[in-house]
Amino acid sequence: MVKTRYAPDRGLTARMGLTMFLLGLVFVAFVTVLVVILMAVKVSGAAIVFFAVVLGAVLAFGSLFWSDKIALRTSGAREVSPNDGPQAAELHAVVDRLCALADMPKPRLAIAPADMPNAFATGRNTKNAVLVVTTGLMRRLDREELEGVLAHEMSHVAHKDVVVMTVASFIGIIAALLVRFGFYSELFGGGRRGGDSNSAALPVALIMMLVGIVTYAISFLLIRLLSRYRELAADRAGALLTGQPSKLASALTKVSGSMAQIPTKDLRAAEALNAFYFTPALKPGSAGLSTLFSTHPSLERRLRQLSEISAQLGR
Repeated sequence: MVKTRYAPDRGLTARMGLTMFLLGLVFVAFVTVLVVILMAVKVSGAAIVFFAVVLGAVLAFGSLFWSDKIALRTSGAREVSPNDGPQAAELHAVVDRLCALADMPKPRLAIAPADMPNAFATGRNTKNAVLVVTTGLMRRLDREELEGVLAHEMSHVAHKDVVVMTVASFIGIIAALLVRFGFYSELFGGGRRGGDSNSAALPVALIMMLVGIVTYAISFLLIRLLSRYRELAADRAGALLTGQPSKLASALTKVSGSMAQIPTKDLRAAEALNAFYFTPALKPGSAGLSTLFSTHPSLERRLRQLSEISAQLGR
């Protein structure tokens, strides 16, 4: 983690560490079962697993190495300098102050022409980080509220959350690929083996697909849990850096309430970046997502934590 003045949260760090440990156990169990299965699978089956691992590694590496470029293109954001108008000048001024407070390098800044009020930061390290803010967010928040949101997002950069989430997602990517390849591979006996080989290949393929499905489901839930922890940690770190948790709480309330005014089609178009956003691109109470599957804690949970921080700072 980059050495900054962002305050650590030992409780949340311990919980994130436990979640990563559990993901590691799932990975070990996944590999162990694959090794046992591969001992009974023909060379073609082993090749499918090898291809899934290699492709999964390439996808994970690509999403990490080019995360800033992918996010900019997906959001339609454009990098801005302080001379690109009053909004850009204000954005740079706020980030300059936060970088001085946090003692960290300044990320590249970009503005996305979207009415949906949101922001996100991504990049594999501080040198490649980019902070994106929508025009809708800047129009709805005052300067201190905007500062709270940006402090939250820059905390993700300081704590290398993109790297953490990419590593955590690796096993899920492999498991998902293995399941998909199983539908089309010779593990079902692609017609090239004899009758006995085909009959033996079918149960092996089903077992391998079942292992992939179970592994993906468990890793998916653990990754969602880890994502919620990192959002709480970013809220806390941002609030303590600025010393104004009430402003971050006000921004959260405004942004969450404004989602109800955004057309559903626009929210759906933005769902690809939900894991990065300050708040998910969902209408309050919509989409039937339970807390278990959410990338973010509930608004109530986040506001409660910020209220507790306000009480601590007021003592």
